[in-house]
Amino acid sequence: MNDKHISTQFDSELSGISTRVLEMGGLVESQVVRAIYALTHFSGETASEVLATEERVNAMEVEIDRDLSTIIARRQPTARDLRLLIAISKTIGNLERVGDEAARIARTVQRLMNSGISSKMRLPVGDLSFEADLAIALLRKSLDAFARLDSRQALDVIKQDNEIDVEFDGLMRKLVTYMMEDPRTISASIDLVFVAKAIERVGDHAKNLAEQVIYVVKGTDVRHTPMGDVESVVA
Repeated sequence: MNDKHISTQFDSELSGISTRVLEMGGLVESQVVRAIYALTHFSGETASEVLATEERVNAMEVEIDRDLSTIIARRQPTARDLRLLIAISKTIGNLERVGDEAARIARTVQRLMNSGISSKMRLPVGDLSFEADLAIALLRKSLDAFARLDSRQALDVIKQDNEIDVEFDGLMRKLVTYMMEDPRTISASIDLVFVAKAIERVGDHAKNLAEQVIYVVKGTDVRHTPMGDVESVVA
């Protein structure tokens, strides 16, 4: 078997595994969207669907990780290809954790419904939905940056993560106010604190995905790096 044929096979394997990562990304993005729908519409059925999807996400992570190990062992990839494989391994780990956050939100919805809370109770669910929209958009953008290996788009994701942090801080202040004004909302508000934190973590994982894109393209690990230095790497 000649080198060109081996190279073509390897490129095909890389393309195939990248496609499966994007499929996994689409699945967990859908999980988050449905989890927020379950929250805003108090839909126990949708919450159950989110939880049922968790097993599929976990299985995809294990399968992709296993295939990555096989490729590395068989192909002994060169520097850039090895960076891509390492980045994929970290990416699927982050995507699995996004799925975990969606499942956490779904379980919170079930707990709120089982407690008998009314969907008409005055709580900042709309604000949570807005925070979630920001996080979902960021996740989608980071997956697009991965698909294109676009380091500039990845940089935009890292910059925009701060918007979710600001929204989270505002939500915390609002929830505290709700609890002080109406003690009946204390239990539900505490649950929503954990939902808000779960959404914030989705944004954090999107940022982590973007950092891996920059690592693949530029060969530099920009985790825990000041923004000015990250911009210099991408420029």
